[in-house]
Amino acid sequence: MTQTLEQLSRQNNTLTSIRGIVRTMKTLSAINAAPYEQAAEAIEAYHETILQGFAALAFRAGPALAATLAQPPIQRRLLIVFGSDHGLCGNYNDQVAELVGGQNKQAMSVLCIGARMHHALSEQGLTPYKLLMPPASAEGIGRLAGDIVGEIEAFSRGDMLSELAVTLAFTERAEHGTRMAVIKPLLPLAKNLLQPIKHWSSPSLPDFNMPLESLLSSLVRNHLFVSVFRASAEAMVTENAARLALMQQAEQSVDERLGEVQGEMTTVRQEAITTELMDIIVGHFD
Repeated sequence: MTQTLEQLSRQNNTLTSIRGIVRTMKTLSAINAAPYEQAAEAIEAYHETILQGFAALAFRAGPALAATLAQPPIQRRLLIVFGSDHGLCGNYNDQVAELVGGQNKQAMSVLCIGARMHHALSEQGLTPYKLLMPPASAEGIGRLAGDIVGEIEAFSRGDMLSELAVTLAFTERAEHGTRMAVIKPLLPLAKNLLQPIKHWSSPSLPDFNMPLESLLSSLVRNHLFVSVFRASAEAMVTENAARLALMQQAEQSVDERLGEVQGEMTTVRQEAITTELMDIIVGHFD
């Protein structure tokens, strides 16, 4: 059915407005991703210092450290899942929830970041015991990381090297600008964290004068904070990247439809002009 010029004009105005909104969302997604990328890079530099602390501890403590880290059998499991609450990012939450849904749910408690992720996890048969809100800006990542570390401490009853396993589930950047949902263990500590470095960059060998347990506890807490901080930053980077990709697709679709409408408007105008000319010519001969 051929539309009138007035109808096509209204469609053109509506699509132009939608295109402006989509372009604005695309720009905001690109701008918002930058601070989270910077936060992720900055925390990696700090993490290197923590890893050197573990290596120094392993270098000096030796057998005493191995005895301290003797891991009892795992009795409880805590899964921390990072999601998005801002929308317009496609199946972002569903990807992570589906990956988490395939895990062994025995003796597992779930800490959820984001109300929409809470709903996605419920569809996978998981009921988080607590819900935290994702950060609204890069400055909020530290707040969230501190809250999560506090939850881990409370869950472990103050002993983070007890029979507790902690796992992080989030979305991180992959090759060629893509993203992937990942599950990464946090506790018990990976064995490679406690390997002494063979060649130190400094001519002075590492040493410490704090009690072994106090230094180890401080290093573990900082390692947890850094790991959670990085996971949260990566989740926010990939969320904005997903929204940017979706907005690019939407912009392309709107541009295609806008081109079709403008083409139809041109055709209708030409037909109207032709009709008017024919009326004038016919009237002249009459």
